[in-house]
Amino acid sequence: MSKSLQAIRGMNDILPEQTPLWRYFEGTVARLLDNYGYRQIRMPIVEFTELFKRSIGEVTDIVEKEMYTFDDRNGDSLTLRPEGTAACVRAVLEHGITGGGQVQKLWYVGPMFRHERPQKGRYRQFHQIGLEVFNLEGPDIDAELIVMTWRLWGELGLRDAVKLELNSLGTSESRGRYREALVEFLSAHIDKLDEDSQRRLKTNPLRVLDTKNAETQAILVDAPKMADYLDDESRAHFEGLKARLDAVGIPYVINPKLVRGLDYYSKTVFEWVTDKLGAQGTVCAGGRYDGLVEQMGGKPTPGVGFAMGIERLVLMLEALEKVPEELSRQVDVYLCAFGEAAELAALALSERVRDQLPNLRLQINAGAGSFKSQFKKADKSGALYALILGDDELAQQVVGFKPLRGQGEQQSIAWDALAAHLATCVVQG
Repeated sequence: MSKSLQAIRGMNDILPEQTPLWRYFEGTVARLLDNYGYRQIRMPIVEFTELFKRSIGEVTDIVEKEMYTFDDRNGDSLTLRPEGTAACVRAVLEHGITGGGQVQKLWYVGPMFRHERPQKGRYRQFHQIGLEVFNLEGPDIDAELIVMTWRLWGELGLRDAVKLELNSLGTSESRGRYREALVEFLSAHIDKLDEDSQRRLKTNPLRVLDTKNAETQAILVDAPKMADYLDDESRAHFEGLKARLDAVGIPYVINPKLVRGLDYYSKTVFEWVTDKLGAQGTVCAGGRYDGLVEQMGGKPTPGVGFAMGIERLVLMLEALEKVPEELSRQVDVYLCAFGEAAELAALALSERVRDQLPNLRLQINAGAGSFKSQFKKADKSGALYALILGDDELAQQVVGFKPLRGQGEQQSIAWDALAAHLATCVVQG
């Protein structure tokens, strides 16, 4: 027997029962970003591999272990994007939209790809909403990003389930000094470090700070602190950020071990974390990358951004029972028609109603069927009300109106009055 076809491990179908919650989440974020003056950009999911090597860093776990990279027919090395910032920077450079100091406030949504061990909340194809701002260098824009996410958590009912962690990585110069001090300290304890941390000590020593190994974490208690190596500019920037968060009343904790997994970060880094998803605790993270545009061939351009994982936030909404009740219902009204003449009238009537009530979710029966079978389909649709159109209703130019989810008797509604009646009933329902 031939092997049955199935999805690639870690790359999941999002089924019709799940998509209403995804659309709700994505729509909530899109409206919020519109309200703050951000514009959407859409980039390809495949880029030249060199883009990610130059931006993320060749000695990061992402580039070394996790990227989906292949040669195309022209012999070019291509990679499915593992994150969105590098692609967004490439796009703004290619199209010159940050030239002359133009401020750009951009956002994007779509799939990312990393070859990781799949587990709940961590997949090989995952989806992110990302946001990038260019040519603003003060702490005010860093604060705006965090304030926006705080407002989002409020709209979704998640504020009590997330915690904000902050740190500053300083400039590349101050981070270099700290790196030297950290390497010197860790080298004196190298025999006690776990194998992964020993490898990172030679390639990306700051990543040792976020190790999950308990013995290595115990050693890090006495390690040098980044805050002691910050330059005056970075320290003032960080204080300005904290002052703005204090002014809005957003609680936060300083996490001196927060370094993020990408080489391009500088100054502000932050993460929104939760304890509601097991091991996958980060739901939104980002920071400042003032040197990245120049590193990729552009002029010096301040940049800051974040990305949030859609899968993890959808899981949180479900786990905390924050899914709006109306998402469980895909249809408001189901129109049953009996006989060819009634079917023709039902089609015309339903379109007139849609003209008057464009947001009404009205499904008209397809495939004919008996009274019993059509009502069974109406009930299965989750509709609040069924409309009935047969020979008798057709002769009187009325439609039967029957509640399906509560008390109430069936009544007859004139065709001309149907839209007004549905507007009242569906809103109240």
